Amino acid sequence: MKIALITDQHLGVRNDNLVLHDYFEKFYSECFFPYIDEHNIDTIITLGDIFDRRKFINFDTLSRARSYWFDEVEKRKIESHYILGNHDVYFKSTNRINSPDLLLQDYNLIVHEHPTEIDFGSTKVLMLPWINNENYESSLKAVENSNASVVMAHLELQGFEMYRGAMNEHGLSHKTFSKFDYVFTGHFHHKSTKDNVHYLGAPYEMTWSDYNDPRGFHIFDTETSELTFVQNPFTIFNKVFYDDTDVNDQELLSTDFSYIKNSYVKVVVKNKDNPYLFDLFIDRLNSYDPNNLQVVEDNLNLQIEDESDIIDEAEDTVTIINKYIGNLSLDNPKKMEQLFFDLYTEALSVE
Repeated sequence: MKIALITDQHLGVRNDNLVLHDYFEKFYSECFFPYIDEHNIDTIITLGDIFDRRKFINFDTLSRARSYWFDEVEKRKIESHYILGNHDVYFKSTNRINSPDLLLQDYNLIVHEHPTEIDFGSTKVLMLPWINNENYESSLKAVENSNASVVMAHLELQGFEMYRGAMNEHGLSHKTFSKFDYVFTGHFHHKSTKDNVHYLGAPYEMTWSDYNDPRGFHIFDTETSELTFVQNPFTIFNKVFYDDTDVNDQELLSTDFSYIKNSYVKVVVKNKDNPYLFDLFIDRLNSYDPNNLQVVEDNLNLQIEDESDIIDEAEDTVTIINKYIGNLSLDNPKKMEQLFFDLYTEALSVE
């Protein structure tokens, strides 16, 4: 039996951004569902954070999400399991009020609000929703008493990267789950593995922090325990490097940039000796209709001596903040990084 695993879809992210909606729909219609159909997958497990907002829903987001995700799952008569994540629940202290229960009652969904053991083929799985103050003891008791070989959950574990370069120092130890053969979890959007724990990562990019970080979904074979990563071929955050030193003008202006259509683009200028050629280059990029285009030039930093420095100017906001914090004399820089990350992610939801 093969099961599709997907997590942290965050439908409606970035203040219900329409460009991101189109990007998500492209992934589902041209990558996810074609793969599901081709390989006859009849079971999907979503490991938390279906919608982005915890406290309300934008009607357009709900309508579009139903169209390109829930309706497509339903019409294929796929068995659908939803493990609650922290973005799926209204209160931080309980899972009782949650968006799947309230918004999706007309679909044939199995929503896991409490720890539950289910047999998928020959494999027993412990479905473990978001752990909070109300269910903390019962969740750990379920983990202790379970004889399942696999956990599927939405966990906050210490020692895993939330995004590349930023380690999480809070939550449970992954050793809490050491008796299981496999732990598959959502929550952190960066895909990573340590011992038996697999953070599956988000299916697509949502912020500049996700740039050049592979995204997608997984297929788990319950008979062989093989986990297969299916990478999302589409990106929405792209960097274009400009250097007119020792380059043929025609070659520079004939490059195909069709991949940047409707995407967010940063043009990193390494060398610009011909301003007129650069203007033509930017015009060419704009002709491909990017959603947003920013230019990072070396005259922003006259002290640049190394090529890597100018590339750093095009780094994402979180990386820049963390580098700044790293240069401060603080007793607990990791705590400060976590505070700024929380503020940054909260700001994204109301931008």
